[in-house]
Amino acid sequence: MPTPHLLCILDGFGWGPEDEGNAIHLAKTPVWDSLLEHHPWCLLAAHGTAVGMPSDGDMGNSEVGHNAMGAGRIFDQGAKLVGVAIESGSAWQSKTWDTIVSRATAGGTVHLLGLVSDGNVHSHVNHLYALLNQAVSDGARSIRVHVLTDGRDVAPRSTLTWLEPLEAHLQSLATEGVDAAVASVGGRMVITMDRYEADWPMVERGWAHHVHGTGKRVARASSEVRHQYDSDPSVDDQWLKPFVVGDFQGMRDGDTCILFNFRGDRAIEISRAFQDGPEFDAQHFDRGTRPDVFFVGMMEYDGDLHIPAHTLVSPPAFTGTVAEALAAANRRTFACSETQKFGHVTYFFNGNRSEVPAGEQRHEIASDVLPFDQAPAMKAQVIVEEVVSAMVDQRFDAARINIANGDMVGHTGSLPASIRAVEVLDHALGQLVAAARKTGTVLLITADHGNVEEMVRRNKKTGAPQRDADGTLIPSTSHSLNPVPFVLVDPTEQWGLTAPTGAQVAGSVARVGATVLTLAGVTVPGDYLPSLVRRELQ
Repeated sequence: MPTPHLLCILDGFGWGPEDEGNAIHLAKTPVWDSLLEHHPWCLLAAHGTAVGMPSDGDMGNSEVGHNAMGAGRIFDQGAKLVGVAIESGSAWQSKTWDTIVSRATAGGTVHLLGLVSDGNVHSHVNHLYALLNQAVSDGARSIRVHVLTDGRDVAPRSTLTWLEPLEAHLQSLATEGVDAAVASVGGRMVITMDRYEADWPMVERGWAHHVHGTGKRVARASSEVRHQYDSDPSVDDQWLKPFVVGDFQGMRDGDTCILFNFRGDRAIEISRAFQDGPEFDAQHFDRGTRPDVFFVGMMEYDGDLHIPAHTLVSPPAFTGTVAEALAAANRRTFACSETQKFGHVTYFFNGNRSEVPAGEQRHEIASDVLPFDQAPAMKAQVIVEEVVSAMVDQRFDAARINIANGDMVGHTGSLPASIRAVEVLDHALGQLVAAARKTGTVLLITADHGNVEEMVRRNKKTGAPQRDADGTLIPSTSHSLNPVPFVLVDPTEQWGLTAPTGAQVAGSVARVGATVLTLAGVTVPGDYLPSLVRRELQ
């Protein structure tokens, strides 16, 4: 028989050094402290090869973390898949690439659009260069690059690290008879990279700049970035105002546009803008004149809806997921989060599938539109109220929620706001623990990756927090390489932890998959990583 349980995913809540850069350590967390003192717990790896990334130097993220938990195993993920496809040459061995080359050699421009950094969460600059070099090698003579600036998965003001060498490389291609240049630039939180349909005007601004070449016009991209830095010291790369470069007048019939981001959540909407039919304009925004552009994604961003229709790299094949096993066993499931992470606790957890599994109830709570450092409480309380109601009414066998404060507020780089966010999380945990005891629900508390525990940049050799010339801590807005906690709260006193209690890494977050099935009374597939819990009372 299933043991009703709740998987509580504290997004971006890692385990890091207890110092002035750790918002969890600095916050008042009586509930969290009590949980670690009185309940069994361990640490789980949530980055690098433990979640299918290319190397252990790669940060985890919400997509791969939820994929791993929902798959119960480690699958090669976006960055690794793309790297292998480029290295093996399989990315260029398809009808899609043949069409790109055909259009390019017939005089069309190849447009390369994506996040330009080495963050390796949504994209990697090396993939951009691989596309550039292959396109030139195969005969493209007109190339335009549309740069989305990062500042979130990398240092806040690091765009010039990649933009200046890119400009120089594109200019050097003139010696090979190639007309190549940067065409448009904009911050990832301002244009193009919206997700979960939270802000379609972001996509509209991207469409205007990338496709129609409309917007503020500048002579040189790197010079404009410097100008924006100098004009407002508080603005980082996430929020750079968009602009068009040089004489770029927009895309034309016969062109190709390759979106080289490999992560799906912030790529779906711009993909739809390129490929959806006339109904799109009435539902979202007027696209104006639509040139005949062959749109290609680095990967398929939605496997159910096949967005986009044309891709360069095949996605990982998630089969035998936790969601499938629960549905086959007729278990009642419940999934809840606010908009910012709703897709992660549903689509990504369920193996990149949009359809709702049999027996699954879902509740999405609209996120605030304010910047998260101005509203660090976000919707944590509403999520808690919703799931507590489901617990009291005994509406599920297996539930999962994502509370996003640690990640979304952590990405702002504001340490005071992040401390407040952690205190909100602590209050939420207190309510969940009380409800679990009242209803006999087993509570599993973990995270998908680290963030809020590392709010400052650190010296790579010593690990010490870094400071600027005036002694101010240098903020970090990115995810971390830290493990994440896993805490078992069992009011039924039937279950124990299979790993030793304490700050030791007990494997990958993918072990959560078998844990959920074990509690649900469902046979764990033989290829899953082992469960983190075992029954202690028969």
